[in-house]
Amino acid sequence: MNLFDLSGRTAVVIGGSSSLGGAMAEALAAYGAAVALTGRKADNAEPIRQRIESAGGKARCYAVEPTSKADLEHLLQEVAAWTGGVDILLNCPGVNSATSFFDIGEEEWDRIIDVNAKSLMLSCQVFGRYMVERGQGGSIINLSSVSSTTPLSKVFTYSVSKAAVNNMTQFLAREFAPARVRVNAIIPGFFPAEQNRTILSEERVSSIMSHTPMKRFGDPTELQGAVVYLASEKASSYVTGSLLRVDGGFGAMTI
Repeated sequence: MNLFDLSGRTAVVIGGSSSLGGAMAEALAAYGAAVALTGRKADNAEPIRQRIESAGGKARCYAVEPTSKADLEHLLQEVAAWTGGVDILLNCPGVNSATSFFDIGEEEWDRIIDVNAKSLMLSCQVFGRYMVERGQGGSIINLSSVSSTTPLSKVFTYSVSKAAVNNMTQFLAREFAPARVRVNAIIPGFFPAEQNRTILSEERVSSIMSHTPMKRFGDPTELQGAVVYLASEKASSYVTGSLLRVDGGFGAMTI
């Protein structure tokens, strides 16, 4: 028995054009899932689609504004027409900023909360309702952050938005469980990406390393095992409401 076979499954990756979302999308495709990649512009996800198809996988790119419910509903219709249904939803859009608390403006607050939390709520409404009403189960995987549980300097709004991701994950896990729709989150440690390069000063990197037992950053490929595990009903059929850390031991560190 292959616990990780995703053949015949379809995964929608919100934020599939990002470095972390793209790496996880490639893993889902490598284990047999057809993958719908989204970005604000379809072309943003094109390099990932090409890598997936070069490796023998199946993928399409879609332009989606993740904070628009109408866009997400249209995406569901398009993907269902392409493959016949949606079995896996991976939510990984994200924006960040390095602003001290007293300098946070309302526009910055609204932008980060909208992208990191509102978009997840909307996608879970659209795709979660579809999975629940279809009655064939499903897996929703949300991308959180170590800052969701441990206060980190300079990223107040981002941390609040990711704490909301954890809360929504566990709330929806309870709500959707009777329909066999599992809802889990991955808590990544520090993976250098475009959204966080501006806050990775030399001093901050030194502080991160001193609080990470493995003494290094993560590589996006190191999230692939976690996402395939949570996507596979065979491998994780009794796992819901879980916040799975992939953080090099950051969450286990005290002094």
